[in-house]
Amino acid sequence: MNTSLPLLRRHLIGMACALALTSSFAQDKPPLKLIIGFPPGGALDTLARALAEQLRTSTGDTVVVESRPGAASRIAIESVKRAPADGRTVLLASSAPFVLFPMTYKRLDYDLDRDFLPVAHLVDVPTVISTGSASPYQTMAQYTEWVRAQPGRGSVGLTNLGGALHFSVLALGKAIGTPLTPVAYKGGAPLATDVVGGHVPLATDALASQLELHRGGKLRILAVSGAQRNRALPDVPTLKEGGIDAFVHANAWYGAFVPAGTPRATVAALEKAFMAALQQPQVQAQLQRAGLEPTGLDGASAARKLREERDFWRPIVEASGFKNEE
Repeated sequence: MNTSLPLLRRHLIGMACALALTSSFAQDKPPLKLIIGFPPGGALDTLARALAEQLRTSTGDTVVVESRPGAASRIAIESVKRAPADGRTVLLASSAPFVLFPMTYKRLDYDLDRDFLPVAHLVDVPTVISTGSASPYQTMAQYTEWVRAQPGRGSVGLTNLGGALHFSVLALGKAIGTPLTPVAYKGGAPLATDVVGGHVPLATDALASQLELHRGGKLRILAVSGAQRNRALPDVPTLKEGGIDAFVHANAWYGAFVPAGTPRATVAALEKAFMAALQQPQVQAQLQRAGLEPTGLDGASAARKLREERDFWRPIVEASGFKNEE
């Protein structure tokens, strides 16, 4: 008689129970949500989907991207603020709502230091100045001549008021001696649609939102921000090359944030996962093709950069006197 059979049977039954229990736990685990405050098709959406794909592979989690556009990303920010502090809801956002909005909005329903924890600095976001391909000007110098001769046509499309691009546009208007009017859109995709259609004479947005349209000849990028030319557009000059410093500090960056109260170990695990995802060659290549520059810095670095930006922009905002009435 084989006495090992009952023992084997019990072993197999035990393994089956353990697997069932593990499966049950996996099913009970909520998906990891990456929340963005702009519609699909823009630079932030590109980043979120690239990260989601890699995180699904590296963590085995269900990872979803949720777009909650509106109110210059404040709807998304406030929804994450109210989410459980369990590390399953992560905000992907620009630095502007945490740096500049507190200086420009009369009332905000969130506070970075009180309501959020920075998880990681994800990418630098080069910005550009663009126009439709049918515009009568092909350089910033030609645009300057055109807008000076077209009183009242100095509208410049962008994705929010009270951000770095807003103040850069105001500085550009002063530099060329012609008032420019920032006009806010709900995201990079609708802005690009109006640029291509010739409904707005000039626009400024993330390179990632407009690069492929430029390559396809549907719009024309006239200049890039920053102090150096962008490697994705080596033939396009910086605005600084034309003697205008208005966009030297216009580049943005995207980071990951979780609600305050999220356990430190959970934040550390998310930080590690995001940084590892951004180190993957296929992720870097995908983002660089889209005009984003992967950084993958830790949460402490993100917090430090936020403080530095506050110090830089505060005197500029105060001097402008701008207040958002929303």
